[in-house]
Amino acid sequence: MSTKVFEVTKAGYSIKAEVTIIGKDLLIALTGGDTPHIGTITWLGKDASSDTTRFPSHHGRFHKDDVLSEVLLKQIKPVLPGTCVITAGVHVNGITKEQITASFEMTEELGKDMAAWLATSDFSAEEPRYEPYHKTYQD
Repeated sequence: MSTKVFEVTKAGYSIKAEVTIIGKDLLIALTGGDTPHIGTITWLGKDASSDTTRFPSHHGRFHKDDVLSEVLLKQIKPVLPGTCVITAGVHVNGITKEQITASFEMTEELGKDMAAWLATSDFSAEEPRYEPYHKTYQD
């Protein structure tokens, strides 16, 4: 397993992406602002299937951090060898339009840096073997 942290600061706050290579898969924690959290989970499968879960926020609203995950995925998708799971949670108190715009630029920059690193990373992992079930475990 290999882990690397990428970070970008603009418009008065930072966003970071902590990337962990697990075999041929990636686990990414995209966080930042005043109150980092887990607001959404977005995954992309090896077969290009994907989904997002948005967690409840305040006042019955749901987090929308997956919009940043989608920006990140666009940058790294060409170099993904397996499944990718992104937890995302960026919150800036009293965020301005300038800071919202910057969040997309920052995430795109993180994605480009991450893609360059992933392109040179070692994803060699032993392929899993699936043995026939033992008789006691058969239906």
